[in-house]
Amino acid sequence: MKSSHLSASRLSSRITVPVVALALAGLAATGCAPSTSDNSSKEDEKSGKLRVWLFQEVNNAPKKKVIDAAVAGFEKEHDGTDVEVTYIPIDTRAQKIKAAFNDPKSAPDVIEFGNTDTAGYVRDGGLLDISKEFGGWVDSTNIDPTAKYSLTIGGKVYGAPLFVGVRALYYRTDVFKELDLEPPTTQDELIATAKKIRSERPDLYGLAVGGAYTYGAMPFIWANGGDLADEKGKFGSNEYEAAIDSADAQKGVKAYTSLFGNDNCPAAKCAQWGGNDTVEAFASGKAAMAIGGDFNRQAVEAGKVKGKFKVVPLPGVKKGDIAPAFAGGNNLGVLKSTSHRTIAVDLLKTLAGKQTQRELYDAMGFLPTFTDVRGDVSHKDAFVKPFVKTLNDSAKFVPTSPGWAAIDAQLVLPTMFQEIVSGRKSVPAATQDAAKKMDEAFEQ
Repeated sequence: MKSSHLSASRLSSRITVPVVALALAGLAATGCAPSTSDNSSKEDEKSGKLRVWLFQEVNNAPKKKVIDAAVAGFEKEHDGTDVEVTYIPIDTRAQKIKAAFNDPKSAPDVIEFGNTDTAGYVRDGGLLDISKEFGGWVDSTNIDPTAKYSLTIGGKVYGAPLFVGVRALYYRTDVFKELDLEPPTTQDELIATAKKIRSERPDLYGLAVGGAYTYGAMPFIWANGGDLADEKGKFGSNEYEAAIDSADAQKGVKAYTSLFGNDNCPAAKCAQWGGNDTVEAFASGKAAMAIGGDFNRQAVEAGKVKGKFKVVPLPGVKKGDIAPAFAGGNNLGVLKSTSHRTIAVDLLKTLAGKQTQRELYDAMGFLPTFTDVRGDVSHKDAFVKPFVKTLNDSAKFVPTSPGWAAIDAQLVLPTMFQEIVSGRKSVPAATQDAAKKMDEAFEQ
C-alpha cells in the first residue's frame, strides 16, 4: 500500500496542477495586479479586535454555524479578544483582497483564499510569512504535503490549508449493468469504454469531457508522464518553464482530445464545455461517465442519476495506477498588515485546525487536509474513499507562480484543447504555442 504522503522528491522535479477547481467552487485563479507597497506592521497586540474574511458559500448557514462555534471557543480562551467574521462573495474576492493589501486600516487580520491564489498574493506583498509558527504547530505534521506545497513560496509558508478537493470518475451503474461493463482500470480501457457506450447508447455521451475543462484534462497529461511546467533551479525556487509541449505531455493531450468526436462527445457541443457542464451532463442523465469532484456530490445526487452512480479513482496508463489529479482547495492566511500577529496566527490555527475541519466536513462536505482526519471521514462515508485514495496516492498541484493566474485567466490551456479538437492545429503545434504563452506569463 502506498504511503499517504507525497515525498519531497516526487514534488520537486515536476510540479503541476488545482482551483477548487477548484475547480472547487472558489478555486479559479485570477489575473495579476500590480505589486503593493510594504504595509507590514511592527505591532503585536495580544488582545483587541480581530477581523476575518471568509468566502460566502451558496448555502452558507452550515459553514457559519461551524465557524461561530470555533470563534466562540477562541474568544473564551483569549480574554479581551473580539473576532468579527465577514463573508465575502467569491466572484469579487480578488478586487476586495487586493484593495485590503493596500489599505491596512480596513484590512482583515485573517483571510480565506483559493490555493492557486497563494503565489500572486505573496508577490503582491499581502501575506505574512508564518513559517516559524507553522513549524511549531504540532498538528502540521499531519497536513497533506500537497496542501502544504500550495502555501510554500520560496521555501516559506504563508498560511494553513482549510480544505482540499479532488476529482475522480463518476459512472452510471445502471448503464454499466445494462451493457455488461466493468469500471475501467486503465486509460485505454476508459477511452474504449466511453466509445463503446456511445456506440451502443447513442443517446448518451460515453464520457462527458470539456474543451474548457482544464482540471479534467490535467490527469491525462500527468498519467502519461507529462507536466504543465518544470521548476527551474533548485526545489522551491518557484521559477518555471513550460513543459506542456514535451513528448509525454503531448501523449496526454492526445489521449484527452481523442475523446472529442461523434464516437464519444461531439466537438461541436463539448469543445466549449467547462467542468460544471460535464457534471451537469452526467447529473441530468445525458452521460454515462464524468470526471467530477467530491464537491460535486450534491449536484449529482440532486439530478436524475441519484441512486444510480458510483465513483472510482480515475485510472492511469497502467493497470492499478491512479491518474494524478489536481488538489484544489482553500487556504487561510494572515495579512502582513495585522497588528495582532500572535493571536491572529492562533486564530488561524483554530479555524484551520482538526476539530474545525472535521465539523466543516460534516456540515459542508469539505475534505480535511489532515491525513488522519481525512482517514476518519472516509471510514464513515464510503463515497469519499475514491477521492481520499486519489489524494493519498497521486495528487498534484499547479506551478506556485504568480504567472499561473495569468495563464488561467488568459485561457491558455482551454484555447489549446479547443484548437486541437476543432482541427485548427495539430497536437505539436498547439502545445508549442501554449508553451510559448506560458513562458511569457512565467517571465512576467
